[in-house]
Amino acid sequence: MDIKNIKSEFPIFNQKINGKPLVYLDSANSSQKPKTVINRMSNFYETEFSNVGRSVHSLAVKATNRFEDARDQVKNYINAKHREEIIFTKGATESINLVASSFGEKFINKGDEILTTELEHHSNYVPWHFIRQKKGAIIKFAPVNEKGEVEIDEIKKLISNKTKIIAITHISNVTGTIMPLKKIIGLAKEKKIPVLVDGTQGAPHLKLDMQDLDCDFYAISCHKMYGPNGLGILYAKKKWLEELPPYQGGGGMISEVLKEKVTFATSPTKFEAGTMQTAEVVAFSEAIKFIKDLGIENIQNHENEVLEYGIEKLRRNNSVNIVGDPSNRGSVICFTMKGIHPHDIATILDDDGVAIRAGHHCCQILHDKLGISATARASIGVYNSKEDIDILCNAIDKCKKVFEV
Repeated sequence: MDIKNIKSEFPIFNQKINGKPLVYLDSANSSQKPKTVINRMSNFYETEFSNVGRSVHSLAVKATNRFEDARDQVKNYINAKHREEIIFTKGATESINLVASSFGEKFINKGDEILTTELEHHSNYVPWHFIRQKKGAIIKFAPVNEKGEVEIDEIKKLISNKTKIIAITHISNVTGTIMPLKKIIGLAKEKKIPVLVDGTQGAPHLKLDMQDLDCDFYAISCHKMYGPNGLGILYAKKKWLEELPPYQGGGGMISEVLKEKVTFATSPTKFEAGTMQTAEVVAFSEAIKFIKDLGIENIQNHENEVLEYGIEKLRRNNSVNIVGDPSNRGSVICFTMKGIHPHDIATILDDDGVAIRAGHHCCQILHDKLGISATARASIGVYNSKEDIDILCNAIDKCKKVFEV
């Protein structure tokens, strides 16, 4: 596959929006799906569907094998050490809730501290807030600097002998800041503090190697990786999965159920209660294949080229203020325009077929720190080009004319 012609792999680009070619710059929210993923899900429902891990008839055995093959593909793609370290969830949000609930229930008590940052998405704060309420824990926030970065020294200052876990994003979905995870994890290891990484923005854009990164938990959102909705992955080191209690109870996650007691299966089954989203898991294996066929390094290079072009063009526009200026940045550009609310920007851009997101992007703490209620966000995927940026900039000029700014 050729990245320059990759839009042809995505059926959604065959249509027009308001009579204009679709320019989709909302991949940080959710990525579009290549036809291989769509076809695989459809084919599974048409010819292979059955529940997994229960029946012994031919369809059930085949579906179970497909499901477990996908687990192996994920394991290999992120270079986990054991296949048991791959847990399928309903999304990255559930992955983080699973850790917060199970880890928090067993290891966090009154007065213990959870260390996070002002960059975090609500999905990596609210679950810890629940633990704070339930257990009387304390949440500490490492502050962002004027560039939208979190300095390693700020994290170091907040670590204490009461710090039980560090929960931190890989890439900010507002400033695009790529966190220095290796340094943070190294610092945590010295203090024997586990680290959870919110990888929702990191996984689609960066090469993942869990054994090299050495974090304890890593949450992935599959719908941002050209895969289906309603599916997430939790990578967790085997030692934690052996210690943590189940997150949910129900069918499939048990070893034995008696009136007097219940014993649980081993990982990963222990954390996959109920009927799993089999078609989505099977189709996600095609998303991994899509990324591998293109090459994650090629995807990074392409997206960085489009990103740099976009930042350069937007900086030339005196009406546009780009939010954040981190030295190491992912493919996200948040911006404001003087005198125009971000929702109005997004509405006018939509008239020209340009899809962006407007709001606080589930990062109210960061927006409060920046002193702004909302931003407009253009986020780049593999299917974007410099031509898309040109159309975006022309649509922004249209905004200026409409609002006479």
